Amino acid sequence: MVSSALNSRQALVPPAHLVKAKAYAVGFDLAGIAPLGPMNTADAYESWIARGFAGEMHYLQRGAAKRRDSRSPVPGARTAIVVGLDYGGRQPSGRVARYARGRDYHRVMERRLRELRRWLEATCGRPVVGKAYVDTGPLLERELAQRAGLGWIGKNTNLIALRTGSFFLIGALLVDLELEPDPPFDRDRCGRCQRCLEACPTDAFVAPRVLDSRRCISYLTIELRGAIPHDLRPHMGELVFGCDICQEVCPWNARFARKPHDSELTRPDWVDPDPADLLSLDDVAFRERFQGTPLARAGRRGLARNAAVALGNRRSATDLPVLIRALHTEPDALVRAHVAWALGRCGGAQARSALLGRLDVEPDPTVRNEILAALAATRA
Repeated sequence: MVSSALNSRQALVPPAHLVKAKAYAVGFDLAGIAPLGPMNTADAYESWIARGFAGEMHYLQRGAAKRRDSRSPVPGARTAIVVGLDYGGRQPSGRVARYARGRDYHRVMERRLRELRRWLEATCGRPVVGKAYVDTGPLLERELAQRAGLGWIGKNTNLIALRTGSFFLIGALLVDLELEPDPPFDRDRCGRCQRCLEACPTDAFVAPRVLDSRRCISYLTIELRGAIPHDLRPHMGELVFGCDICQEVCPWNARFARKPHDSELTRPDWVDPDPADLLSLDDVAFRERFQGTPLARAGRRGLARNAAVALGNRRSATDLPVLIRALHTEPDALVRAHVAWALGRCGGAQARSALLGRLDVEPDPTVRNEILAALAATRA
């Protein structure tokens, strides 16, 4: 009798192809199924953190024991439904990384994964134990995606999918259902290509598939809370939030990247926000413009700091009034320090006069040091 009940319960589980079809129907572009269990990349991940490559992202150390076995985060879960959401690699290059030009992708993907789970419950006729993860929990998502057959981990550390490329976001729904798994993607299709490694302007790759986040422009503009190292600032160009360079040069993206098609992830006016405008935003204007978007993660302080670096690399005389005003009125010392650096990069009599004038009244010693260094640069 117990056996009969179990068989009846299992009979209600939808076949894997219908589950993946529903994942596409709720708005995902890739879908695969993988069994949960011990993770092969856990040792490499922990070694990466031990080498300091995570920088200030201390949250990545949490949940280490759970990361070693993908069954641990959700007791009773047996299967991962892994999905990908394409955000349009055919978008033009800009100062903001392509994934961040729309609504916060965590919210978009989590909502769709919850819809998938509700469909599973309705189809099974019972509650489904499970949880949606989008870049926020103790999961090694790229390995799960590889196990689910979505693609392979490229030399730039991004997951690359055949006939899609790498401009997509990964999410997973862990459930207590037994679903037929997809064959894992077990081939390395990068070959001898090293374009991504060679193109990185800050030399952030220690080796193929080993990224030193502390040198990565995405880390510097989003995760780093303090000052951007001086030696890296000139190599950041005018990027203010994230970086797509190692993906842009990938041959798989050159051939297969798609045009943006998801309206929730695309806002054309966020491709190239002018750094002068970003530096001028106050807290209220920043929240009004970027609340509910990925850019909110950097905060007004971080985005203004990034904008100052971008202006220093642009070196345009038309930006001097904005920089000089920020040097005297910006309330945050971290931002003022980067503004001083930018003025030193711009050079000229006007910049030098502004730096000298601020030096007499600047109360913060770190900013004073930046001003002195900038003055020295204007003499060079």
